[in-house]
Amino acid sequence: MDAGRELKKPLEVLRLYNSHDYTLHDAFLSRMRTGPDRPFIFHAGKIWTWRQYAENVDKVARLLVARGIGKGDRVAVMARNSDKHVLLLVAVARVGGIFVPINPEFGAAEARYVLEHSGPTAVACDSDTLGPVQAACRSRGLTPWYMTFGDSAGDVPSLDVLLEQINDAVLPDNVSPDDTCLIVYTSGTTGFPKGVMHSHRTFLTVGEAFVQRVYLQPDDRVLIVLPMFHMNALFYSVSGTLAAGCTMIIAPRFSASSFWQLAAETGATEVNIIEAIGTILANRPRSEFRPEHKLRKVCGIRQGSVPTFLDEFGIPHLLTGYGMTEIPGILCSPFEGLQKPGSMGVLGRHPDPDRPWAECRVVDDDGHEVGVDVQGELVVKTPTIMQGYYRDPEQTAAAFRDGWFLTGDIVRRDADGYFYFVSRKKDIIRRRGENISGAELDRVISEHPQVQETAAIPVASDLGEDEILVAVVPKAGAKLTGEEITRWCSERLAAMKVPRYVLFLEELPHTPTHKVAKNVLRADPTLKARAIDMNAAAPAKSRQA
Repeated sequence: MDAGRELKKPLEVLRLYNSHDYTLHDAFLSRMRTGPDRPFIFHAGKIWTWRQYAENVDKVARLLVARGIGKGDRVAVMARNSDKHVLLLVAVARVGGIFVPINPEFGAAEARYVLEHSGPTAVACDSDTLGPVQAACRSRGLTPWYMTFGDSAGDVPSLDVLLEQINDAVLPDNVSPDDTCLIVYTSGTTGFPKGVMHSHRTFLTVGEAFVQRVYLQPDDRVLIVLPMFHMNALFYSVSGTLAAGCTMIIAPRFSASSFWQLAAETGATEVNIIEAIGTILANRPRSEFRPEHKLRKVCGIRQGSVPTFLDEFGIPHLLTGYGMTEIPGILCSPFEGLQKPGSMGVLGRHPDPDRPWAECRVVDDDGHEVGVDVQGELVVKTPTIMQGYYRDPEQTAAAFRDGWFLTGDIVRRDADGYFYFVSRKKDIIRRRGENISGAELDRVISEHPQVQETAAIPVASDLGEDEILVAVVPKAGAKLTGEEITRWCSERLAAMKVPRYVLFLEELPHTPTHKVAKNVLRADPTLKARAIDMNAAAPAKSRQA
């Protein structure tokens, strides 16, 4: 797409459109009015223009007002990715409401906490998620009104049916850019999920910075395969598309087997993924690859997959970055600049050089800044900071120290200003008086040519502190022994980092965003007993997968 022509600079892209007041609705209209008949969304074989979407946003907003939705009311969505996610997001924001996306894979028990905590006035579902939502609400005495994104289900009407009921409800004019428009719940791997609140302004500002990150152009087609209950799809792909005035292609979910076909058929030019997806695609059969694809930019590629995406898949711009639900869009590898595979990049920036961006420090346990290449916790100040955790002032206060957000991530910064992830604070293994990064072990072992995936966790030591257990998923047809794993580690790591226990598994547990759920592994009391104790004098044990 960008071969043989000069790309518009990010600030030039933003200046193609009229200024707006930093509410979602006004930002959407500023892009729509510049080219109303341009394609805005591709989904399930249908193409929506910006004008068509604007007309439907208006209809949905009037429906919401007629149903009593107003400023501060929560509207939850527990459904797979679709064009209606974006429609409802903008319409809810138009009337001053708050959009609450929920993982559609949740059962009633998992959905119960988020629904009770957020207290939605309305809930949109797929037909197969309606049952769990209604069961969860009944168990907590919640009485929202329901709608489905597909066909009507029993006495619950579909959104399409509701929109046929023409009404002349008056839309409000009191929506402010600093009103909350989103509550995104964290995964809750260390306790109950926390509802992260963001304003119209922060949501749109992150999208503008994403234009800078990947040089989004007005004719780009952004493929969305990550779930829309997650900040990556919402704050980067959706908000980035709004900022650049380009086109988004919405897939219901990530499918490894059909990824390249979808990319080729839709003419996608940019996609956001996470490291696990990059690894999955790099290991898929090459018969699935479609060389006629037009992808030019992939954001979320880590070091191990770079050669495959660059040389085999022919994608020239491979980018990475760092952010959290509370602080999206903090670091990124420069689109035009030195690439350091394995790093999280440098401080991002807004296309407008006069707009301030994030400040980052690497500090020790006492909050003192450490030097170059010294490990410490990353703390952040940013104009895209969350407004706080919904209905949780104590957790909000605990997330900050002297105005700096505490990420809980151990990093280091090199002399060029590039940051490198070391580990989550909670992913540190304490062995023989030393701190060992579980993430470092994961990276080293996953580089073994016969390893599909791995996870290093602490297990109890007879002498106190921790021993290291690594759970390993071999590639199909591979034969691996515990000795091979420990030998591989011994050749690449200090002796104290070599795992004592090796456990071969067919698969690892994952979060909804394809990250390894180490909390699930740590909670399994049987792992140590099932693993090979490499300190024991026993015959070599192997596994064929």
